[in-house]
Amino acid sequence: MTGRIDRAFLERPSLEVAPTLLGAVLSHTTDAGTVAVRITEVEAYVGQGVDPGSHAFRGKTARNASMFGEPGHLYCYFTYGMHVCANVVCSPDGEASGCLIRAGDVVEGIDLARSRRVTSKSDRDLAQGPARLVVALGISLTDDGSDLFAAPFSLEGTTTSVEHATGPRTGLAGGAELPWRFWIPGEPSVSPYKKHPKA
Repeated sequence: MTGRIDRAFLERPSLEVAPTLLGAVLSHTTDAGTVAVRITEVEAYVGQGVDPGSHAFRGKTARNASMFGEPGHLYCYFTYGMHVCANVVCSPDGEASGCLIRAGDVVEGIDLARSRRVTSKSDRDLAQGPARLVVALGISLTDDGSDLFAAPFSLEGTTTSVEHATGPRTGLAGGAELPWRFWIPGEPSVSPYKKHPKA
């Protein structure tokens, strides 16, 4: 029987959780209003000593501490000196794994999302890519560790996977060949694949 995504459901490895996040709706409410995004693309990251593409690969640090915490929280990090990205923390408390939310379709608060993403050329790219998605939702680095099942956030979806495609994760040097990116085929909000440039 199909259930709802809850904390107990997320207490599993990210590779199991990732496909079920497709189609789920993540929302964030601020003083400006609420923006909700239907997730169309994610990447799974496994834990310490296993996945060279994961921030948890070399163990727990101040930066990645949320990834080692209770499932159902956000792990937010700063990248490329300019962008924030957000992950859904998975696995039991103490076992780091997470799903990077790569792309989505804005299903609520589109005017607010447009005002935050003034460089967007069309509504389909408001949340096309992990950094754009975070901006559209109004998420910042200060939201690291936030509970996705408590205000001002919510995560709603079912535990049944939708039809999806898989392929290598984008922009990675370590573990780039692993087919741990999941997306809904035909969704215009899915971000284009970018191979990591060779050194």
